[in-house]
Amino acid sequence: MEAVVPNGGSEERLCIDEALAKYAGEFGPWQARQFFLVSLAWLLDAFHTMVTIFADRVPAWRCVRQGGCGGRGICELERGAWEWEGGRGVSTVAQWGLVCGQKYKIGLVQSAFFAGCMLGCGIFGHLSDSFLGRKGALMAGCIINTILGCLTSLSPSYSIYLLLRTLTGLCTGPMGTTAFLLATEPIGPSRRAAAGISVFYFFSAGIILIAVLAASLPSSWRLLYFSSSLPTLAFVLLILPFLSESPRWYLIRRNPAASLRILRSIAKSNSRSDIPDNVSLTLDCSTDPNSDDAQTSASIIDVLRSRVTRPRLILSVVTSFFCSVVYYGLTLNAANLGTNIYASVIINSVSELPAFTIAAFLIGRFGRRRLTVGTMWLSGGFCVAGAAVRGGVVRMGCGVMGIFGIAATYNLLLVYTAELFPTTVRNTALGCVQQAEQIGAVLAPMVVVMGGKVTFLVFGVCGLVGGMLGLYLPETLDQPLYDTLAGMEDGEKARAI
Repeated sequence: MEAVVPNGGSEERLCIDEALAKYAGEFGPWQARQFFLVSLAWLLDAFHTMVTIFADRVPAWRCVRQGGCGGRGICELERGAWEWEGGRGVSTVAQWGLVCGQKYKIGLVQSAFFAGCMLGCGIFGHLSDSFLGRKGALMAGCIINTILGCLTSLSPSYSIYLLLRTLTGLCTGPMGTTAFLLATEPIGPSRRAAAGISVFYFFSAGIILIAVLAASLPSSWRLLYFSSSLPTLAFVLLILPFLSESPRWYLIRRNPAASLRILRSIAKSNSRSDIPDNVSLTLDCSTDPNSDDAQTSASIIDVLRSRVTRPRLILSVVTSFFCSVVYYGLTLNAANLGTNIYASVIINSVSELPAFTIAAFLIGRFGRRRLTVGTMWLSGGFCVAGAAVRGGVVRMGCGVMGIFGIAATYNLLLVYTAELFPTTVRNTALGCVQQAEQIGAVLAPMVVVMGGKVTFLVFGVCGLVGGMLGLYLPETLDQPLYDTLAGMEDGEKARAI
């Protein structure tokens, strides 16, 4: 195993966070550049996830039967009595007749996408913790998604379209988590929470951009899929080659020398003094940096075996499930409010932006747990109110406030849960939480299909119940309480956590 050998003098063993705070700098030009470039992947995540809102929309139709249709809907008319405005190519609904008895297929394709996301979170979560690394896993997902997006635009049938969307979800689901870790792990503990919350600005901006792109290409869902895949290709060619791997991942892979080289690069870019030769790195300062416990990657089984982390994982998973049902449900439901679909999606996304800012400002004042509970209850309350009111505009207002609250929760949970687990299993544990979110996302389109008051009532209950469960999560510090599973069951560490 490669080790960092000091050149004379007493050896100084430091954790990554300590080395950042003492020598390299917690947040400087190096971290700002890495954070911004990596977070662009969240734009792509939004593109691949939310494009379905516009590609699968129900377009306007007109009656072509002589004498008119008498105010009846298309499901009451025989074939040939009506036609889609703009032709069959405006959306998949028009292309393959996904109306009336075939309407469930719209929700099915959306659920299949999120089912793929759920499976992909587990697969890529393991790969990014193992031999591929954070950067390699992100690159693999982006390359595959570019190919799948272009192939989706050529789908000859609904069945092929369904399959390609499922495969796209397989690579899209873990994209955000991997990018989050790659962006935030080189940042010092005092700045990491605020930076973690800020990544969601990019996701919301991506939703706004895909809405603008869809509004400029309203006549062809195929062109929309092709165009929304090109930015991913640009990211692979122009951005990824200039990104650095996470120094923490190198420690997990028993390569402290590579980790130290990155920290020295950070220190140089941040105009800090060079890290002394007698410094060695370890995941946990209480263990030997050359020991297997300090450097190897543990599995999720180790988390479940621990009486400390097991309840954390279970509560995080269930809370994230309810949060996801509300977030994705309210976002997808924008097409069913009877208002302009492009304006509705943009308004919902814009409402998320101040939620992130307020959450970042209040997280230090109220803590992770209370803020998570409060934002979930805020969203749940407005969703219940949305079920009690009539009128598309008023209900849309309740939905906007619901999005405001749940977007802050969704943001907080990623930062919160990342702090609840040690480095050796952090991405794997986050993968489990992401899988729970994707299960919620799988169910969300089915709830949206219900329509009307029932949809908002279900979202309200999910928000309120999720907030109640959040009460049982522990509060955390600005950094993980410790960075290894070694000795987790020992009395002193168990009491400390």
